[in-house]
Parts: sequence; C-alpha cells; structure tokens
Amino acid sequence: MSCREKLTPPTHPVDVVLDTDAYNEIDDQFALAYLLRSKPHLVTKAIYAAPFHNRRSTSPEDGMEKSYNEILKLLDLLEEDVPVLKGSATYLPDEQTPVDSPAARHLVQLAHEYSPENPLYVVAIGAITNVASAILMDTSICENIVIVWLGGNSLFSHSNKEFNLMQDIAAGRVVVGSSAPFVQLPCWGVVTQFALCEGELNQWFVGKNPVSDYLGKNTLAYMEAGLQEKFHTRAWSKVIWDVTAVGWLHSGRMTLMDQTIMPRRLPDYNHQYEPTTLDSEMAYIHYIHRDALLNHLIDTLNGEGK
Repeated sequence: MSCREKLTPPTHPVDVVLDTDAYNEIDDQFALAYLLRSKPHLVTKAIYAAPFHNRRSTSPEDGMEKSYNEILKLLDLLEEDVPVLKGSATYLPDEQTPVDSPAARHLVQLAHEYSPENPLYVVAIGAITNVASAILMDTSICENIVIVWLGGNSLFSHSNKEFNLMQDIAAGRVVVGSSAPFVQLPCWGVVTQFALCEGELNQWFVGKNPVSDYLGKNTLAYMEAGLQEKFHTRAWSKVIWDVTAVGWLHSGRMTLMDQTIMPRRLPDYNHQYEPTTLDSEMAYIHYIHRDALLNHLIDTLNGEGK
C-alpha cells in the first residue's frame, strides 16, 4: 500500500488498537463500545490506557489508572475479552525520550506482526504519549502502522490549546513528525459538529441494552452535574468527540466524514501550528456528516449495524 492509500479509510476488515483516556470524560466509552461492536469490519487487538490530568484525576498516572479500570468496566458490560495494558505514568520529558510502559512495549511488539501492505491501525483518543513512546523505542514500526488521532484544533482556530494535545505537546510533535501515516481529527472547528442532545440520548440509548443504557445515563449524569455547576441552562448538547476517530475507519464503506490530503503541520509549544519542511502528507478531516455517523453509531450499538 502506498502512503496515500493508507490515508484513505479502509474498505476491508482491519486490525485495530485503541489508546484511550477512558475516565477523562464520557465520550471515550462511546468510542470503545462502537469499536468493539464493529466486528468483523474492525478487529480490536488491544486497548491501552492513556494518561490524563484534570479535575477527574490527581495526576497523569492516576488518570491512566482510572482509565484502565474504566476500560475493564466497559469490557465487562460488553462481555468482551481483549488485552488491556497500562500506559504511561508521565508525559514525555522531551522529544527524544520515551516513557516506558506495558502499552508502549506491547505496541512495538504487535506492530512487528504487520507490514506496509497490511498495517495495524492505531486509534488514539487522548494524550498520545503511549504511541509516541513506542515510536521512540523503535522507529521501524512506523512502516507497519497507521495512526488515527483525535487531537489538536482546526487549522483555522485561533488557538491550538486542545486538551489531548496540550497535555503532551512533545508526544504530538513526535507522532506528527514521524514517518507513520497520520490521520488527524481536529477537535474545535471540526469534531465539534458531532454533538448529541438530551432527547437523542433518551430516545436512542437509555434502556436499549446494558451498554447503550450505561452510555446514555452516564452522559446525562455528567451533563446534569456540569450544567448545574457552570451554565444553569435548560437546552444543551454534548460533543461526543472520540466516536469520530472510530468512525473514520468505517468511512471507506459509507460517507461519514470528508477529508483532505495535505502537508503535515507540526503543533508548536505556543499552541499554534508551525510551517514545516516535512515532505510527507497527512489526512486532515474537515467535515463530519453528523447525522450519518450518529445513525451508524446507534445501529451498531443496538445490534442493527452493517
């Protein structure tokens, strides 16, 4: 496969690993369930717990540990048995030094079972420390993987200060600057199109099955707490960010999003994108077909997907 072919969503079944900060919010759980319910088109080989640090954790390591436990909780609900590995306890100290972890070592080992003609798809929906560490441990894996990352903001955003990226900018620069085929789903300005409202959660998720019920009620509880704390509003919608990264893998068989093949843009430490001399391209998602993706998500989680 050429690099351009790898930047095009697959039309045939592929193997996938998911790197997720599953306890950070409520959208990772949707993405994990969407992926695991997508067999036989998407075959999940492993799930990695990513670090995060916000009001739901006391440190990146605590965030990773909580994410690890949340992944196990979802697997139990889904009645799935997939290898789950703990990731980095810290962010990269610089752009040359990996953070050793079971997840990074597993990705290195697993990637060597694939080839440029049959790559492993690495879907990352948190700080990309684990993936960057694996690349720094063994750059040869770049030819055997395709990285799909929900991170950074739109190229037209006034700031690139986005949660997944700003936690570990060094890791983002390692991944974008590597030779691995790279797909970016920008958050603000692009993925913000994929939002659900209270009525949709109640109609399509709550009470449908144990997994959909958990996802729906978890989101409603999360929003109720946040709205009481911040907004005091009646009408609301919630962006379910991470679903889009898994959705890209389905986009070769149906129109779920639009993309452009373009020169890579490195994130800099001032929360902007900088011009680069990189001669490799990336796939940049610039539009989400919100209704099509939502309908496919609903059908997949409720047992009606194709």
